Amino acid sequence: MDASVIVVGAGPAGLMLAGELRLAGADVLVLERRDRPSGESRGIGFTIRTMEVFDQRGLLPRFGAVETSEAGHFGGLPLDLGVLGAGHGAARTVPQSRTEAVLEAWARDLGVTVRRGQDVVAVTEDAHGVSVSVRGSEQALRARFVVGCDGGRSTVRRLAGFDFPGTPATTELFLADVRGVDLPPKMTADPSAGGLVMVAPLPGGITRVIAGERGAPPVRRTGPPEFREVADVFKRLTDTDISGAEPVWVSAFTDAARQVTAYRRGRILLAGDAAHIHLPAGGQGMNTSVQDAFNLGWKLAAVLRGTAPEDLLDTYHDERHPVGRRLLAGTRAQSLLILGGEEVAPVREILTELLAHTEVARHLAARVSGLDIRYDVGGGRHPLLGARLPGLALDRAGRTVTSTALLRSGRGLLLDLTDNATLRRRAHGWSDRVDLVTAAARDLPADSPANATTAVLVRPDGHVAWAAPGSHHDLPTTLERWFGPAR
Repeated sequence: MDASVIVVGAGPAGLMLAGELRLAGADVLVLERRDRPSGESRGIGFTIRTMEVFDQRGLLPRFGAVETSEAGHFGGLPLDLGVLGAGHGAARTVPQSRTEAVLEAWARDLGVTVRRGQDVVAVTEDAHGVSVSVRGSEQALRARFVVGCDGGRSTVRRLAGFDFPGTPATTELFLADVRGVDLPPKMTADPSAGGLVMVAPLPGGITRVIAGERGAPPVRRTGPPEFREVADVFKRLTDTDISGAEPVWVSAFTDAARQVTAYRRGRILLAGDAAHIHLPAGGQGMNTSVQDAFNLGWKLAAVLRGTAPEDLLDTYHDERHPVGRRLLAGTRAQSLLILGGEEVAPVREILTELLAHTEVARHLAARVSGLDIRYDVGGGRHPLLGARLPGLALDRAGRTVTSTALLRSGRGLLLDLTDNATLRRRAHGWSDRVDLVTAAARDLPADSPANATTAVLVRPDGHVAWAAPGSHHDLPTTLERWFGPAR
C-alpha cells in the first residue's frame, strides 16, 4: 500500500480529512489535480459550527485576527445570529484560499503528504484495497480506502459510479473578486430588483462582487467567464459601472442541487462538494464540507487501526446524508427567495413577519449556522445526546480547563463530573482510545443542558454519545458501539 488512505482533492474537505486521519495515526496521501493552490476563494467565512470545529482542533490562532459577526441572512432576509447565544460568532471575510493554506500547513505539520499535479483517471476497488491511476504514471497507487473530496465535478464520484440525482441548473450567476473599486457593502435580493447583487469587502483591498439576473439561463462553459460579462450584469442591475476594475479572478455558478444517494460504496467514500452541490447561499457549502470530513476522519482512522469494526463507516452516511439533504432543502428555499420574481413577494413578506418571533429566528439561525445538527446515537432523554458538547469551564484538580481543550487530541472523552470511581473502572478497557477525565463543571448557566449531568461520553468529533442520567444504553455498550471492543 502506498498509503492507508488516498484523499483526492486538496480543498478544505480533503485537507481537513487528511489532518483528522493523521491526527489519529493513519498514513495519508493527498492527490491534487492542480499544480499549485488556485488562490480562488468561493467561500469567504465560517459558520458558527465550523468555528467550533476549528477551535476544537486548536486551529483558530493560525488564522490570525478573524472578524466575527452576529449578522446573517436566510434568502436575503436578515437574521440575528445573536439569538443563539453561541460562544462564537460567524467569521467573515476569511478567503477560502487562506482556509486551504492554514489546513494544508496543519496537515503537513502532522505528516500528511500532499502531491500536486496529480490528475486521477481511474479508481478501481478490489477485495483488498483500491487502485488509483494518475495521468502520466504507469504504476497505479494503492490504498485501503479512497475518499473523493474533489469538488462538484468529482472525478472519483464519476469513476466509482455513484448515483447523483437532483435538480438541474435553471439560472447562472457571476462571482468576481476585483481591485480598484470603491463600493459599499450591500445585498439586494428583492423580487423587484431584477436579480441578485452582493458586494463584500475582503482583505488586501479586494472587493467581492456577486451578480445574477433573474431568469438568466445557464451557459455550458469550458472555462471562467470574461469579466466584461460580470460588469455588464452589474451595470444593468445597479446602474454602476465596474468595468474599469482589475479582476483578480472570475467565476460562474448555478442553482443546480444534487446529492449522491450513498456517501460510501465499499472502500470508496465521498465528502464535501463531491457528495452534494447547491446554490452557495450563505456560504454553507464549504462549511458543510469541513464538517463532513470532521465526522468521517476519526471513524475511518479507528477502522484502519483495527479498534473498530468496518460498519462504523456506515454511520458516516447515516449521519451526514441527512445533513446534506437538509442543506439542499434550505439552499433551494433560499434560491426561491433570492432568485424568484414577484410571485415570491408574499412568501418573503410572511417570513419577515415570522422572523420577528424569537423562536422562528432562533430556528433559522441555528439552521444556517450548523447548530441544529444532532445525530441519532441511541435512545435516551438527556438533552445533550447526539448534540455537540457545549464548551464547558471545568475545575480539574484545582486547575481550570475547558472541555474544548480536552478534545484537542482527537480522542474520545469520558468526562466524569462527580468523581465516580465505578464509572471510570467500567470504562478502563477503552482508555487506549478514550481519555478518562474527572472534573467539576463551573459557572453553568441556569438553562445549560449540562446541568444535573453526572457524566458524558464525547466522540472525537465533539458529539455526545452517552450521558448520565438519561441514556437508555449502558456505558460499556455505548463505548463498544463507537470505539470498538475493550482491550
